[in-house]
Amino acid sequence: MSELLRVENLSAGYGEAVVLHDVSLLLEQGQTLALLGRNGTGKTTFINTLAGATRQHGGNIFLAGKDLSRLPSHERAAAGIGWVPQERNIFKSLTVDENLTAVARPGAWSPARVYELFPRLAERQSNLGTQLSGGEQQMLAVGRALVLNPKLLLLDEPLEGLAPIIVQELLRAIRRITREEGLSAIIVEQHPQLILSISDRAAVLDRGTIVHASDATELKSQPELLDRLLGVAR
Repeated sequence: MSELLRVENLSAGYGEAVVLHDVSLLLEQGQTLALLGRNGTGKTTFINTLAGATRQHGGNIFLAGKDLSRLPSHERAAAGIGWVPQERNIFKSLTVDENLTAVARPGAWSPARVYELFPRLAERQSNLGTQLSGGEQQMLAVGRALVLNPKLLLLDEPLEGLAPIIVQELLRAIRRITREEGLSAIIVEQHPQLILSISDRAAVLDRGTIVHASDATELKSQPELLDRLLGVAR
């Protein structure tokens, strides 16, 4: 496999507040990374920094050899970053179909393929964003990122607050996108066992630094280590 993402000595935050400290990370083409950690450890800041939504204080970010460090968000999207933030950021005043067609770029993922991936959205093509459930909005947010035809998909807590049946639908879709389609992804999730099962690598953040990195299956097989890293008491 070839290198896709290289993060070197990254420091970033909001304004003068530095949240990430000297973070380095490597992701190969086609790999999925589970990014874990307790609340407030810097996971969302890391995702937002890759997408260009924070202040970068130091270090470098390379995607497929291109230095993204000083590029604004829209140029990072054009370079291959597909971002699904916690807030989803769909256009709520547009229909489902307009949300997808407004941002679509040429490539393997089209609105039609998104509808095939998420049949619920196919049934609601003419519905406004405001008329969708939380789970449907999340599916639409993922679909909008896919039709950008990115090199790297960033998912920030995609299963947060969703009904169990929707969680399973999204997990199946994410598994297909990454495992069958081979799209690289970084997934932040509060339920590590769910996401480690469909990931290649795992990294744990604590106080803005990476304190553990390993194969996902290796970490999943050590629940006591995982609990200790995440501060979970048995």
